[in-house]
Parts: sequence; C-alpha cells; structure tokens
Amino acid sequence: MNFIKTIVAAGLVAASTSAFAADITGAGATFPFPVYSKWADAYKKETGNGLNYQSIGSGAGIKQIQAKTVTFGATDAPLKAEQLEKDGLIQWPMVMGAIVPVVNLEGIKPGELVLSGELLGDIYLGKVTKWNDPAIVKLNPKLTLPSDAITVVRRSDGSGTTFNFTDYLSKASTEWKAKVGQGTAVEWPTGVGAKGNEGVAGNVGQTKNSIGYVEYAYAKQNKLTYTAMINKAGKTVQPTVAAFQAAASNADWAKAPGYYVILTDQPGEASWPITAATFILMHKVPVDKAASAEAIKFFKWSFTKGDKMAEELDYIPMPEPVVKLIEKTWSADIKS
Repeated sequence: MNFIKTIVAAGLVAASTSAFAADITGAGATFPFPVYSKWADAYKKETGNGLNYQSIGSGAGIKQIQAKTVTFGATDAPLKAEQLEKDGLIQWPMVMGAIVPVVNLEGIKPGELVLSGELLGDIYLGKVTKWNDPAIVKLNPKLTLPSDAITVVRRSDGSGTTFNFTDYLSKASTEWKAKVGQGTAVEWPTGVGAKGNEGVAGNVGQTKNSIGYVEYAYAKQNKLTYTAMINKAGKTVQPTVAAFQAAASNADWAKAPGYYVILTDQPGEASWPITAATFILMHKVPVDKAASAEAIKFFKWSFTKGDKMAEELDYIPMPEPVVKLIEKTWSADIKS
C-alpha cells in the first residue's frame, strides 16, 4: 500500500502548509482520491494554496456537504435533480474512471481471468463459491484454477463505487436486481467488508483466493490482478483508457438534469462495462464565499492543467465542451 501512503502524505502536506487549508475543505469519494491528491500537490506547488480532502466514501461526503461542514462534497453516486434542489446544491462531473474486479489467485496474471456480469453477480450472490466452478471454467478453459473457496471482498461503507458496481450488476443479472439491487450501501448476500477503495485493495492484496472491486488506479498502482470482462456487446475487453473512453463517449451530459449520467453497461464493442464519473457537490449559497471561490479556482485549474495528470493515473478527463457547460453552471448557480 505504498502508493496509498504516498498520496495521503501529499494531501496532508498540501493541507498543512497553506493559509487556505482550513477554509478549502472537501470530503467524500475514495474513487477519485488518487487524482485529487495529485492535483492538490501540483496546485500547492504552483499557487501556494492547499487542499484538505478527506477520502471517506461518497455517502459520508454527501452527509458532510449537506451539513455544511466542508466547502465541497465528492460522490460517485450522483444526486438526482430533486435532491439537489432540496439541499440547495449544484453538481457536476469532475473526471471519469473505471471500476475493475480484482483477484488474488496464484499463477494468474492481470487480464487473464475473464468474467461476465452475470457470473460476477453469481459470485457476489454467494451462488458461485469455488474458483473451479464450471461457470468460471467455461469462460476460462485454458487457465488452471484452484478448487479453493472464493473469499468475496466488498465495501463496508456508503460508497459511490458500490453504487456503480451494483448498478452494473443489476443490469447484467436479473437475479441480482431482484434480490439485492443498486445503491451506495446494499444488503450484501456474502463477503467480507472493507472501508474505501484503499481497504478493498489492501484486503484483496493480502488474501489468497479473494475477489474485490476497486477503482482502476488502485488496482494498477497496488499491482493487483485485474480481470477482463465480457461487455454488453458480448466482447471480451481489458480495462484500458481506450475502453473507458469508448464507454464514456455515449454520455450526453448536456441533456442530463444536474449532469446525472450513469456510465455502466454502455453499448459498443470496445466499451469497458463498469465505467463511471465522479462528481463534485457545492452549495448554491455558500456558507463561506471566499472558500467557495478558492475551491472553484482549484477546479478550474484542474480542468485546465490537470488532464495529463489524470491520464497518467488512467482516469478520463472531461471533454472540453462539457467543461464549458460546467463553467456556465458555476457562473449561473453559485452566489459569489
């Protein structure tokens, strides 16, 4: 977990050495934590202004912005327009990425094991319990799979990563949809809980014969074994930026109230099936207008100068036309 320790340190340095650190505060999703930390470090070096971001999960981030204890909240589970209106919030997508299943199986290399959405649902339903189950062997006839029991790892906290993962399972598996459904927190039929993408990555990394789901940057930086997936078009795809972009290309942000777009199970032969955006939440009428203005400066800087850093961590930057829409939203909806 050296990568996680490094970015935590970077975030804390940015927070502790700036005159603005006590004012510009954010909390929420662990999904974008790697890229937000990288941006914060670079922004601090360029401007002298720091950012204190708590990676505590989307559910907790939503609660903190609703309670007005932070300048911005961050969530991978977007709020619907009526909820935004009720809470006096605006919302916009900040960056896109992808969720990947990860496994700890001896002798299996990243991208070798192939799973379908239905099979993934059956594993998380507790129906498929052994790695050499015929359903897994059928998709992976050339792999030598152990007869060991599958240790299922899932999130224990309110999580936007879980929201998107269970949204995908609900689309791919009728049984999952009927028995469990979609949400930031669900009644899991099986599995060991872990907090944050950090916790799931750490648990899978330390537990033989386990499976979990994490944001791709956590899988890559922690050298976890990710799986390939069969997408909606029936094609086997690897988690790559090109596959994430293919899924994201279908998004029509301009027509979505409050930018409410879910990118799971998108059509297209090249699309990665569990692609997701992550969102920022801010109050239309800020408690601290100076802090709000500073936060907007940071987000504007990130859109302008942060794309390369995002791509280095395998996130997908927001397209330029969408950024222009977001900037208009800031001007129209946030009271300065």
